[in-house]
Amino acid sequence: MSDRSAGLAPSRVTAVLGPTNTGKTHLAVERMLGHASGMIGLPLRLLAREIYERIVRQRGAAAVALITGEEKIVPPRPHYFVCTVEAMPLERSVEFLAIDEIQLGADPERGHVFTQRLLHARGRFETMFLGAGTMEPLIRRLVPDVEIVTRDRLSTLSYAGSKKLTRLPRRSAIVAFSTERVYAIAELIRRQRGGAAVVMGSLSPRTRNAQVALYQSGEVDFLVATDAIGMGLNMDVDHVAFAGLRKFDGRRTRWLHAHEIGQIAGRAGRHLRDGTFGVTAEAEDLDADLVEQVVEHRFDPVEAAEWRNARLDFDTLPDLLRSLTVTPQRSGLSLTAEALDETLLRRLIKDEEVARIGRSRGAVMRLWEACQLPDFQKTTLDEHARLARDVFHALTGKRGRLTDDWMAPRFAFVDRDDGQIDQLSARLSAVRTLSYIANRPDWVHDAQGWRDKTRALEDRLSDVLHERLTARFVDRRTTALMRALNVREDTFAGVADDGEVTVEGQVVGQLEGVRFQMEKGASALEDRTLRQAAVRAVTPEINRRLGRLAAETDEAFAVTPDGAVLWRGVLTAQIQSTPTGADPFSPSVRLLGELGPTPARERAKRRIEAWLAFEAGRALRDLRRLRQAVESGALKGLPRGIAFRLIEAGGLIDRRDVERDLAALSQVERRTLKSFAIRVGAHSVWLPGLQKPRARHFAQAFLDAPLIPATPDLIPAPPEPPSPRLLSAHGLRAAGRWLAPVETLEKMADLRAANTADRGRLSDAALIDLGWTADQAKQVIAALKTERARQPDKPGVAPKPPKDSPFAALAVLTAPPTPPAPPARAKRRRPRKKTAAV
Repeated sequence: MSDRSAGLAPSRVTAVLGPTNTGKTHLAVERMLGHASGMIGLPLRLLAREIYERIVRQRGAAAVALITGEEKIVPPRPHYFVCTVEAMPLERSVEFLAIDEIQLGADPERGHVFTQRLLHARGRFETMFLGAGTMEPLIRRLVPDVEIVTRDRLSTLSYAGSKKLTRLPRRSAIVAFSTERVYAIAELIRRQRGGAAVVMGSLSPRTRNAQVALYQSGEVDFLVATDAIGMGLNMDVDHVAFAGLRKFDGRRTRWLHAHEIGQIAGRAGRHLRDGTFGVTAEAEDLDADLVEQVVEHRFDPVEAAEWRNARLDFDTLPDLLRSLTVTPQRSGLSLTAEALDETLLRRLIKDEEVARIGRSRGAVMRLWEACQLPDFQKTTLDEHARLARDVFHALTGKRGRLTDDWMAPRFAFVDRDDGQIDQLSARLSAVRTLSYIANRPDWVHDAQGWRDKTRALEDRLSDVLHERLTARFVDRRTTALMRALNVREDTFAGVADDGEVTVEGQVVGQLEGVRFQMEKGASALEDRTLRQAAVRAVTPEINRRLGRLAAETDEAFAVTPDGAVLWRGVLTAQIQSTPTGADPFSPSVRLLGELGPTPARERAKRRIEAWLAFEAGRALRDLRRLRQAVESGALKGLPRGIAFRLIEAGGLIDRRDVERDLAALSQVERRTLKSFAIRVGAHSVWLPGLQKPRARHFAQAFLDAPLIPATPDLIPAPPEPPSPRLLSAHGLRAAGRWLAPVETLEKMADLRAANTADRGRLSDAALIDLGWTADQAKQVIAALKTERARQPDKPGVAPKPPKDSPFAALAVLTAPPTPPAPPARAKRRRPRKKTAAV
């Protein structure tokens, strides 16, 4: 839909604004059907499917097209197009065009798309924007010729306060803000009230419609949902209960805004039937001012809409990046934060191969298309970037398409319907990715064939997921737990977000990670019964947590220097350490707690051990490399012996222990040691990489010994000599009565060597620099002095055994006898010459 004039009379632009339950979407559909052609953009695929099916019932399947990112149903000559806002084919000219939930123009992630539609998308004869009244001032500013129509709510909305789940009225919707919380609440309602339907934005339309039908038919009286129900999904709900007032918005966990509460609460009381809203007992009560805002539909106006330049420059990659950061030149628009597609682009252009290929305009456009691939599976950024890069390489390769060899194995991987709810949901997310790719006709060979396959697979998995959800969360019989304990029907037992386990309002324990800590209650029988009910209530939650832990990513784990393993910040396991240091490359842990099936606990334990082994390879990389070289035989001779000592000691040894070996090393052997990042100092031989904080903390976790405070000063040595690994893990050396950091000892040696004028003594300035007293320095230097027995032999001089040692006595006994000295020859006296008499 171009923003350039077509020479026709200007389109009539109307903004229909008001709270929920004012019939805005219904009005837009009726207005569209009053034109010969039309298009409506909706915020959710679920809502688009609902509107599409409504129009099909009225006008027939041949007259209407459905276009979303993952699904396209386009007959040969459609008159009407029902789309998600991002997927609207704006190149088509239609008489009527509508955008629903236009207030999403302020959304940090998707807002720039809605803003572009607000500014530029127009029908030939009529354009209609639907949304909240908070958008009125901004729409007037951005669209001067707009006609504002306000609509009042058809029924009354009132606040009902806080209620326990067991006291909620029939036809209630409970709203939570995470999949785990939705499942936990649905499980509790199944036990206490017979069952609940589940509706989430991540469900496929087929599964969602089946769950809604379950609720609408009256088979269950409760609906547990995410905030997806706030976007125009119409159901017969009399009461909306918030199970929490905080949500994760993709960047951080924050409190709900007043207009968000109003949008969700407004689902209660459809048409002329009044509705109520409130909170559950686990959530904080709503502030009186906030309640007044929601009841009277008075919210702060939207100040600015998110905006991103739509006229991108694809000449070069730098030009594309520059065009993405162009700032808006109109008031009321705010440059949107970096979205996922831009983040992927900036990451991929650092790849040399991608940068080399992306030199032409066509390749740059292909790269941008690949970066816009949605992350349906909610994977890591690295994994999603790899997928986008693979797509880009295929699109710019010789064939210019993703071939069957690329699609088939990925399709086969998810073409199965076994497993539980989480596994089926994950497969459906993967199918959504394949569906999105298949619905790009210029991306895939045999696009129609793959669209049919992915659609059929999505339908099959959707049906199975609906069956699994129904089997798990719908049970009209009183739960086996309550029957076994013979307690009242409406006994409430649940786990709060902070892990507190309550039964009928009494705190009976705390669930931390996978460990349940029982409160010590009174000795009455009733208290014991309540505690038993709590244990049985948290067991399913522990089972779910064990399953999630076993499938968790590396980023969810952490380890502390005292050997505690944290899972999402909660203490979950303890490393089986020893006083001399356990092997970090073959770790063993003890999973805390006792509840949960043994196989599930074993899988969780193995997952933690696998992460520790992988983390050891990263944190202690130099030690692992040295160990592999010794075990494989790559190191030989004297370097192998030195390396073995380093490995045994944990990466730090006294130089005196290997002084003779060091003196005997050849130049080649010295270079070999250097290649393994081994540093030979004046007093120590060590691996500097192991003295970094991350490596030290990790090594300390495998020692069952008190931690030594990190300080550059001398530390008094304990009465019991510390083990070599304990010293190595703290970067310390034992020097007589003191423990000293290895770097400090080398600094001392450098200072002594520099003071040649005073025969290597430490000057007063050097002592101040080291933070030592003269007595401390004297004690440390004396302790580090190398005994003659450990000194290397001098070239050409036979080594002498130490005096008064057994070796000295043995040398005397084994010395060859000294030959007797020859007898001294008597001197012959020369006769004196007689002088003749004169």
